[in-house]
Amino acid sequence: MSDSREPLRLDVDRDRCVGAGMCALTAPAVFDQDDEEGLVVLLHPVPEAGDRAAARMAVGLCPAGAIALDSPESTTP
Repeated sequence: MSDSREPLRLDVDRDRCVGAGMCALTAPAVFDQDDEEGLVVLLHPVPEAGDRAAARMAVGLCPAGAIALDSPESTTP
């Protein structure tokens, strides 16, 4: 499991998004929903340290799997 202090990068796939809003409810500093379709809007692809735990939780709660998480510092030996 990665360290919550480690920087992470998020990406969203609006084509997969179903507008459930779990991301915006869980991490409102990182995600929002557009006014037209209610689809995810990524406010901060690289969340601040204080928002990382909520962002990680939002990734897991997304029912459509529309949010991808990448830890830019992690490498596989």
